[in-house]
Amino acid sequence: MSHPPRTHRGQRDRNGERGGGAPRDNREGRARRDNYEDRPPPSDSSSTQPPYYSSSPPPPKQRQRSAPREEHHESKCTHICSRRGIVMICAVLTNALVLVCIVAAYLSMAGMSSAGLSGGFSINSQMPFQGTELQQVRELDMQHSQLRAPGVYGGVAYSLTMGVISLLFVVSGTKPAHLLSKKLLVGQFLFQLIGGVAYVVAVGLYLHFVITINATDVCQKRERLYAGRGLTWMNCDVGGGDAAVALFALITALLYAAGTYFTFVTMRNVAHYHKHTQNHTHARSHI
Repeated sequence: MSHPPRTHRGQRDRNGERGGGAPRDNREGRARRDNYEDRPPPSDSSSTQPPYYSSSPPPPKQRQRSAPREEHHESKCTHICSRRGIVMICAVLTNALVLVCIVAAYLSMAGMSSAGLSGGFSINSQMPFQGTELQQVRELDMQHSQLRAPGVYGGVAYSLTMGVISLLFVVSGTKPAHLLSKKLLVGQFLFQLIGGVAYVVAVGLYLHFVITINATDVCQKRERLYAGRGLTWMNCDVGGGDAAVALFALITALLYAAGTYFTFVTMRNVAHYHKHTQNHTHARSHI
């Protein structure tokens, strides 16, 4: 019973080989079409299962919302902490140190006048002066303090003014250099140039003023009275407080000189930037 199918199969194979293999190709093509039609449509799988990335869009939106705030904060800090900003911040600090040293030098050389603020009983217990000698020391201290007062008031006013103006320039530098006003950059350049030169002149005048006061008869008598009681630190030499004033003032002058250079470079770069922008805009307008 199984022989006839084999005979027919071999005959069909031979017929296929004789005919060029067309029937086999037709059967293979028909089988492929049947398999393709038996597959489920792609819409069924997409409709039953949602795509994996459907829940991912919200996080990028949150990152996009928070990104501008972070960039704005970093840009403001970057512009404040530029070379010009750092120099001006250091100048503000050194101006404050100059002011503190001026006041400290004045109080350290005031003698009995500064000690009198704490009360008369503490003076008599701390200072080895009594009677007429104590009264004479108080008068000499008062005269010496009055002689130094103009230099102290002038130094405090000058250092405070320079520090406040420097702080204003620091606060105004929160924008990029090309967005700042040209008048602001020119004003900062002139301020640092004049301020550096003025600080050097002010140091010379302050030291000359202190040396002149120390050479007066009031300072000499005062020194002899204190030295007679073993208080040799109250002398007519330039004290450590006055030397600190001169030191920090010279450092401030150097900072203003460096700031002048950096501001000049910034002005030149801004001028080149605006020139390049105008040329680029002009070239695009002719296209």
